[in-house]
Amino acid sequence: MAHLTFDAAEQQLLREAARAEFPGNPALAYVLENLAAEGIDLDRCRDWDDIRAEKGLPEQSDEAPHVA
Repeated sequence: MAHLTFDAAEQQLLREAARAEFPGNPALAYVLENLAAEGIDLDRCRDWDDIRAEKGLPEQSDEAPHVA
């Protein structure tokens, strides 16, 4: 149902920003450029806790450092 899309001008700005911000990481720039082109299907987004459980990672505790 919910799908976030970008118009052509926004797509171009996002692509330029991805290339400028991540020149040493072409894989990350590619992912961001792809999101700009295809948009984001919000109905397919998953919660971080679900992803952690799927990957077998421990639950995040309040004692663990938070990384921004």
